[in-house]
Amino acid sequence: MTTPFTLDTRAATGFSNAAAYDLNRPSYPPEAVDKLLTHLGVAGAQNAKIVDLACGTGKFTELLAARLEQFDIIGVEPHAGMREVLVKKGLGDKVRVEDGDAGNMPIEEDWGDAVIAAQAFHWFATESSLKEIHRVLRPGATFGMIWNIEDYNAPKDHTATTKWEQKMKDIIATLGDGHARFRDMKWKEVFEQQQDTTPLQALKDTFTHNFPYFSLPLGEESVKWIVWLSGENIWARFSTLSQIANLTEERRECFHQEVLAALKEHGERNEKGEVALHGITFLAWTSRI
Repeated sequence: MTTPFTLDTRAATGFSNAAAYDLNRPSYPPEAVDKLLTHLGVAGAQNAKIVDLACGTGKFTELLAARLEQFDIIGVEPHAGMREVLVKKGLGDKVRVEDGDAGNMPIEEDWGDAVIAAQAFHWFATESSLKEIHRVLRPGATFGMIWNIEDYNAPKDHTATTKWEQKMKDIIATLGDGHARFRDMKWKEVFEQQQDTTPLQALKDTFTHNFPYFSLPLGEESVKWIVWLSGENIWARFSTLSQIANLTEERRECFHQEVLAALKEHGERNEKGEVALHGITFLAWTSRI
C-alpha cells in the first residue's frame, strides 16, 4: 500500500528553475560513482535493474545510462519541470522516467537490484519511504545514497577550507526553513529508529513480523575534490540551493554581493582567475532485509 505524498513546497519552488539547476549543479566524480556501485553490488553486473529515486534532471541518471553494464534504469521524480529536463536528454530505451515519489513508485514489487537517491534522501527520510524502497527491491538488494557536498554546505562541525567558503557556510546557517538538509545529518535517524525499541517491543515485533527494512550500520565513505570556477559560476551554483533560490530577489542580491566580496578578498585564484571550490562526495549504503 502506497503512502500519500505531497512534494515539499520548499523543494517545489526552490527547484522551479530546473534548467538552471541542471546547468549549475555538478556531476559526480567517477571515483565516487564507481565506489558506490561497487558497494551496492551492481558494478560490473550486466543489465542490473536500478531505480534512480528523486532523479531530478538526471545528473546521476545520465552517469548510470553511460555505463558499460547497460543498466535497466527507472528514474522516479515528482517535480514535473525536472522530469521534463531529464526526458529531453534522450538517454535511450534502457531509461524509463516516471512521475512518482519515495512513497509511491510505479514499480512492481521485488523489481530492483538497487535503489539510489542522489542529492535527495534528506527530503524524504521517513519510515514510509523506507517501506516503499524496501517494496521495490528484491530480497538482499541494496539502497545507496550519494551527495555532492561543498564546504559551504557541509555539516556544522566541519571547518571550511577557506574564509570565503566559511562566509557562505555562515550565510546558509542563517536561513533555516524548518526542513533538515544533508548537513543537519538528521536523515540518518530514520535508519537508527529501526532499532530504537525495548526488549518487550522487539519480542512483540518478532511475532507481528514487524522487522527492520534495512541493515545497520550504514556503510559510509567520502571522496574529496576541488573544482575551479569563476566567481559568478560559484554564485550560480550556490543559488541553486533551495534556501537561496526561495529568497526574495532583493535579499538574494544582497547575499550575491556578500559572496562576491568574500571571493575578492579571500579567494585563491588560478591563472584564469578562477577560484578553488572544495568539497566531498559522500556515499552511504545499506542492504534490504
